[in-house]
Amino acid sequence: MSEGEQERRERISAQVREWCERLEIDGRHRELSDEAAVLIAAGQLDDVTRSVLANRRREGKDIPSVGGFAALRRLADERGRLLRRASTARPGPVQAVVKLRCADVERRLLAMHATVVRSQTHYAGSVRAIRRERKLGIHLDLGQREALFAALARTPAPISSNLLAQFRSAALGVAVGRIGGLSETSALGRKAVDSLTGKAGRETDSFVDRYDTLLFLAGSLYDRVEGSAVWQSGHFAVQRAQLDLADELMQIAVDTVALRELLAELSAASHAARLDSARKQIRARQQALAPVWDQLVERVAALARIGDLLSKAEDQLHSMAAVEKTMSLDARIDDLIARSGNRELSAANTHFVGDQFDDVDELLLSYQSLLYADILALTSRR
Repeated sequence: MSEGEQERRERISAQVREWCERLEIDGRHRELSDEAAVLIAAGQLDDVTRSVLANRRREGKDIPSVGGFAALRRLADERGRLLRRASTARPGPVQAVVKLRCADVERRLLAMHATVVRSQTHYAGSVRAIRRERKLGIHLDLGQREALFAALARTPAPISSNLLAQFRSAALGVAVGRIGGLSETSALGRKAVDSLTGKAGRETDSFVDRYDTLLFLAGSLYDRVEGSAVWQSGHFAVQRAQLDLADELMQIAVDTVALRELLAELSAASHAARLDSARKQIRARQQALAPVWDQLVERVAALARIGDLLSKAEDQLHSMAAVEKTMSLDARIDDLIARSGNRELSAANTHFVGDQFDDVDELLLSYQSLLYADILALTSRR
């Protein structure tokens, strides 16, 4: 592996790790597609339901849409916040408004639940149809659909701008207030205030924890690669056969969800433990799980490298399209040059165009080689 490629790998891995640790991804991103959201939700379900969802995907059987499952996540989170606030608010106008808003959110959630769980269009209704789907391994029973809906309600999504603004306003208000007195007389104080206020205005997507950050990034990369025209082209047919992107995303979700649950249980056990020996043992188990997180970061970084290479390949193919357009004009160009008596210029132009094709072909071959290495890194971590 060349030194430049090693540096590229390290740079992308470090970027993915940094985003996960600060719970932010630079820039603004589209919400996950329904397909990516379902694959990630499958990571929270049992093996049988996961298998059925995989079979349904292969058969072209999709899940009812609610206009984006990020909206479902935001409503579910809002209901939780409203219920907590309603339980602590004193009786009066504020509590009444909170309860009214909570009832509206609950109504919208029930409508989404009915769409996802009870759709007569997407699920078999008759006994004969159910038996046929069960034989094919594509039938989701009511309990499985309920579990899927609950998992989709946790679809990774950026924190809504309004809620994030509230969090940042409160946190930054306290921080800026504490050092505000210094800014009058101290260059250090002014620098700190500028840094804090600048961070608040930075264009980023923020998340509730590192696991949501990683899963959202993985889902976005899945959408990026699957939606790439060059990935779906004949140039990378071999690479598509080597990598089942849907299965990789599902497995990343399975391991991420399992890691988050285990660490949460260990953290709760550590707080409940009374003996130092018990806490020491729990810390040892927590440390034993650290490599799992590192492996997950590397798997998502491998997806990011594939997306990066595809972007470069798309640029090259656009150049190739421009060259092809130029070659299609050769007959007209040659005719014009012949009339001017300067055939040498026509030959030079043809050689120049041919050289460009050679360069593009060579670059695409190098991209295919790099993709093979990234696919190997992604699929060998199971």
